[in-house]
Amino acid sequence: MNKLIILLFTILGFSLSSSAQQRADFNVVPLPNTITDVKNGVDINLSSVECICYGTYGADDQAMKRNARFLADYIEEATGERLPQQIDVSRSITHIELVLNKKKISHPEAYVIAVGKKVIRIEGATPQGVFYGIQTFRKALPKAKAAEVVIPAVEVKGQPRFGYRGMHLDVCRHFFGVDFVKEYIDMMALHGLNTFHWHISDDQGWRFEVKDYPRLIEVGAFREGTVIGRNTGLYDHVRHGGYFTREQIRDIVAYAKERYITIIPEVDMPGHMVAALAAYPELGCTGGPYEVEQNWGVFDDVLCAGKEETFRFVFAVLDEVMALFPSEYIHIGGDEAPRTRWKACPRCQQRIADEHLVSGGKHAAEDMLQSYFTKRVEKYLNEHGRKIIGWDELLEGEVNPSATIMSWRSWNGDADVLKAAERGHDIIMVPNATLYFDYYQTPEADWSKPLLIGGDVPLEKVYAYDPAPASLSDNVRSHILGVQANLWTEYIPAKELAEYQVLPRMAALSEVQWLPANLKDYESFKKRAFRLTELYSRLGWRFCDYVWQKEKK
Repeated sequence: MNKLIILLFTILGFSLSSSAQQRADFNVVPLPNTITDVKNGVDINLSSVECICYGTYGADDQAMKRNARFLADYIEEATGERLPQQIDVSRSITHIELVLNKKKISHPEAYVIAVGKKVIRIEGATPQGVFYGIQTFRKALPKAKAAEVVIPAVEVKGQPRFGYRGMHLDVCRHFFGVDFVKEYIDMMALHGLNTFHWHISDDQGWRFEVKDYPRLIEVGAFREGTVIGRNTGLYDHVRHGGYFTREQIRDIVAYAKERYITIIPEVDMPGHMVAALAAYPELGCTGGPYEVEQNWGVFDDVLCAGKEETFRFVFAVLDEVMALFPSEYIHIGGDEAPRTRWKACPRCQQRIADEHLVSGGKHAAEDMLQSYFTKRVEKYLNEHGRKIIGWDELLEGEVNPSATIMSWRSWNGDADVLKAAERGHDIIMVPNATLYFDYYQTPEADWSKPLLIGGDVPLEKVYAYDPAPASLSDNVRSHILGVQANLWTEYIPAKELAEYQVLPRMAALSEVQWLPANLKDYESFKKRAFRLTELYSRLGWRFCDYVWQKEKK
């Protein structure tokens, strides 16, 4: 009788344990290229895994050790249990192994996850590829005790479509400090993005130190109020601003690098410089006085291209930027620079005469003055081993083919892309009508909740976007490096709203960046993205759930 009771309880216990188990699901965002069941494979219960092994790989030892720590963090995040990390392990125990395998994997950012009898192997040609495999494994885990999680016997392969996978953040219109910038980088890492475009100067605030120009942060980093609504003429009279010290920027750059994210800083010039002019009015055409802008928009006051002291200032700023940011590219903006002041400025007109800048076709002599300005800045950066990126307004004059163009003006569309490719420029696609995440993601009837800049960029529209469609020629598509979304912050004063604006649209962006167009499926994506929102909630990130709320009605 006792043996029978024990047997029944044993069977019952096993049955309860089985019903409580959850299987890891590798149908994540971004979706891997392939998920294949392993023939005669054996599932692994996560509770049987004893450690994470990361091996020795010479120059990559520290990166692989860090990857192992990240994986331990993520498993603990989901299960509450932390696995030890070690260089080597007995093959007789069940473990997770992080492996560099250049023979099997050629693409530097591709990964393979293979589940065997006693080992879960996450492989890449580089530590970066391994990191993306770790992110996929992380997102596959349910929130449960380790004893309740089963890792199915599968082989998972992923490889990004584009090498440049960007996300932009404006910290000038509204200031966001170190903690949020790091959180933003964490969001990018989760979604497999690799380039952070950091907008750190504008009319409404200058956000970093420059040794020879201390008033940039003393004066330019703060405004005495902010317009209420859409340039209503009413102001809150609340001083707003802030800046990043050199130490903070170095810390953020290092934080991003550990997550395989390159930071490209943007210092917009010659326009969007009113904050700098407020600090150093002699750099403008009129001499001021100027005030850090409290309104949004495009302003006539720009750097004076006729003064040599302007270029001394610009080069000093770029020296500081290059010292802080090791990225190959520096973004110099070049957009929305009115010629109004230049037309009336004797020094600018003298520069036009001295440099023999003449109008031609659709371009006035002042347009050519901006080309002169851009070429001079580019030459300086090239001499220091860097390259420039600028907005597509650079195409309105002459600019060297080595400049990379960010195509943002949807109303110019393919025309700018074709023009850039024909001139030999590489291109990053950032169309405002599709990838400006400060626009609304809900129907127009809800556009007052909250007040935003306007525009309509719902989740489905982001997902449907193809940055390099087959309709473009092979030559044009070969110049498209990748794709990025932007978050401008005129109407985004708080981190909660910033999170809401980018999530879950960053998930849709990641599939645009990773998946070949023929593998994309919006209905499948919605289900996978809904699972991902559970992780958002666990991490304390706000997100827009309009798509799923709509389906419930």
